[in-house]
Amino acid sequence: HEQLVESGGGSVQAGGSLTLSCAASETDSTHCMGWFRQAPGKEREAVAAIYTSDGSTNYRGSVRGRFTISQDNAKELLYLQMNSLNAEDTAMYYCAARMVQGGTWMDAWRYKYWGQGTQVTVSS
Repeated sequence: HEQLVESGGGSVQAGGSLTLSCAASETDSTHCMGWFRQAPGKEREAVAAIYTSDGSTNYRGSVRGRFTISQDNAKELLYLQMNSLNAEDTAMYYCAARMVQGGTWMDAWRYKYWGQGTQVTVSS
């Protein structure tokens, strides 16, 4: 049973930056790691994902060019570097692990393990 623990959230002014981290307990069978976010009153949405096999990445359109997803060499730490933050980025951010291939990276239901979340608040 993989455990994921996020950290690095906080409050920042618009235009600022934050880096989120996610520590994974087991990575051998992981196909894909992703970051999701959920704002109050809104559905959880995919932010970015990275495939463990080749390091390829995907981003939702609104964060492309501002956010960067990455992993350390051991693939035990997942990062989300967030730049040029705006109020619309305010949400609880979750990391998630997907164990099987197939289908879009954006479907939350395809991810088996989830962290507890870390809050990001951007003030304008």
